[in-house]
Amino acid sequence: MAEAKFEKIKPSDKLLYGPQKLLLCGFSTVAQSKFNAVLKMVGLSNIPKIWVSENQSRTVLSDLLKLPDGEGEGESSQLPRAIIVSGIMEKELISLMRVSKKTGMKNTLWATLTPTSENWTIQQLLVELLSERKAMQRKKKT
Repeated sequence: MAEAKFEKIKPSDKLLYGPQKLLLCGFSTVAQSKFNAVLKMVGLSNIPKIWVSENQSRTVLSDLLKLPDGEGEGESSQLPRAIIVSGIMEKELISLMRVSKKTGMKNTLWATLTPTSENWTIQQLLVELLSERKAMQRKKKT
């Protein structure tokens, strides 16, 4: 697996890499409804969403992104809570993250699609994101 690099997002009109879509992991059916309300608050309710399930954990991100809008909706997921974003503006992502935090959304892993990560399975990406979170938490403690 190729090494991913952390890049800071700026409040700009720059489009993030990939097709306009959200890959959403670890959402119960109740949480799906709440997240749809958050998307409406930030003006992103029309963005296509894929609700990723455990049986898709070995699926490559680029293949998940080819699925139709709404795939997996209404099915709870036991994967770690994560939102993988592609094809929206950086400032939209920042707004989505802020509103998600303000509404008290469960602790979430966030990622943007990259040319490297699009070739990873969702499981590989989640492991990488969890590892990054642990490293950042250790760094904060020191």
